[in-house]
Parts: sequence; structure tokens; C-alpha cells
Amino acid sequence: MLTTIESHTKRLGLICLLTASLGLLQTMPSSVRAEEPKNKRPSIYDTKADGENQIADALAIAKSDHKRVLLQFGADWCVWCHRLHDLFDNNKDVAKKLQYEYELVLIDVDEVDGKPHNEAVQKRYGNPRKHGLPVLVVLNENGKQLTTKETESLEKGDGHDPAKVLAFLKKWQAKPVSADEVLSDAMAQAKSESKNVFVYYSAPWCGYCKKLTRYLDDERVAPVFGRAFVPVKIDVERMTGGAALASRYGKTQDDGIPFFAVLDADGHKLADSRHEKGNVGFPVEPFEVAHFMDIIRKTGKRLTDQQFKILEKVLKP
Repeated sequence: MLTTIESHTKRLGLICLLTASLGLLQTMPSSVRAEEPKNKRPSIYDTKADGENQIADALAIAKSDHKRVLLQFGADWCVWCHRLHDLFDNNKDVAKKLQYEYELVLIDVDEVDGKPHNEAVQKRYGNPRKHGLPVLVVLNENGKQLTTKETESLEKGDGHDPAKVLAFLKKWQAKPVSADEVLSDAMAQAKSESKNVFVYYSAPWCGYCKKLTRYLDDERVAPVFGRAFVPVKIDVERMTGGAALASRYGKTQDDGIPFFAVLDADGHKLADSRHEKGNVGFPVEPFEVAHFMDIIRKTGKRLTDQQFKILEKVLKP
């Protein structure tokens, strides 16, 4: 049996040991602290996803939108990965910057069946995990690696400093492109290929704009649509002169987005998305689909009846 003094001494020793341990934990770098046990946190990384496919999908969108791709390497057991993800989701300034300027890809690097997940992807980008987790890699729209960023220097207290994260995102975002130059390139291509230009106006926050992009990029639609049209997206908020260009081709404030128009190779407008009931945008209602297909039939004269049916069928699966 312990004496009162012995018991008191042992309790004091235990308290000191716990206090010292907690202090050490707080001063450890994120690369070490990342392996704290998780407390039923929701999964944010897809442990079954192929990183190669994830990046390829993101690059396709980035190229269309003239944006960057931001790779966040991490794992679900990584506390600091969750903290950075929470900042990305919940800080309005950071979330907006990501939405407007980046395609974010979460690459899982946990072990699967005893092997590092997405090992080939990690090697391609210089094994960024050596910098600790999470770690960020920025790619341009062509897939070139621009920078690798450890995130410990972005930390503040028990989270990440929004100002530092925002400064990093601003530093590596793509330079704005000229809407006039993008359309001019499309018209030059249309002239050389004897096609018309299908130009549509969008913004990063617009859900139906994304649906129109996915439709035009669909593997059933793209090869058919591309026989008669050169599709081109104009971002009215990110591109220099985007809103003015939309207005020049007849879009009004009341039309909303997406708004599309078909131009000939010299820039003359042949038709647009305005129906007597209003702008059809991405066609969903029967009258909207009918209006869209009527425009395509009148301006896509190189297409066959069977190809028109394909385009309509994908709109009405």
C-alpha cells in the first residue's frame, strides 16, 4: 500500500509527464502531428480513386477554363489534411479563390494492401509527401508542375492562416486571358475548317454552365458537335472583356447564363439561345431542348439526321 506522500508524489509525476507530452505534441511539425489518431472524421479522400484519372479529369476542365490544378496530397488519418480541407470549404475568400481559379484534386497517399496508394503519381511529382502532409502541388492547364508547397508554413495555432493560404493561391493563379483573343482564335479555327462557332458565356459559380460544358465534352457529343462547330467558352467574370463581349453579341442582363450564340467564321451572329419565353440556357424543358435543336439543325448543316438524333438523345437521356 502506498503512503499518502508516495501517492501524491506519483500523481504529481503523472501530471507533469502528461503536461510535457502535450507540450511536445503542440510543438511538433505538421509532418509528424499528421499521424494523430482520427476521431470519427468524415472521409475526404477517395482511397479507391486512381490519381491519374483524377488529374486527367481536372486538367480537361482547367484547359477549358484557363485555370490551374491544385493537387492536395494527404490521407484520411491526417488531422492537418482535414483542417486545411475545412478552411478550403468554410472560409469564403479562400473558397471563392479556389472556385474561380483552381480545380482542386485530393490525392490519397494512404497505404492500400501494404503499398502506397497512387505511388506512380507521387513519383511523377517528386514524391511531395517528403514535405509532410498535407502538401500542395500546382499544375498549369497543360499539366506542367509549377510549384510544390509544404503547408507547415501556412499554419497558425491549431489551423491554417487564411491570409497565408490566400496569398499562396493568388501567387500561383493563372493570368487573366482576353475574351476577344479566345473568340478570335476560335473564329480562325472555324474559318480554316469551314465551321461555325458555338460561343457560350459562363461564370465559375454557374451550375447550368457546368452542365453545358459537360454536355459538349461528352464522348458521344464532342465528336459529332465538332464536325460542324468550334465550341468556345467565355467566362464573363474571369476573362478580360468577357462581359463586354457577351453584350456585344446581344446578351442582356436579364438573359442570365449560360447564354449561347452561333457565329459564322467572320463573327456574324446566326442565332442565339433567346426564346420567346426567355433564354433557354442549358436546355432542360421540352421547349428549351426544341429551341436548342432547332438552332443546331439550322446552323450545323454538315451533320446528318442520325447525328442530330445523337445530340438530342444525350440531352434527353
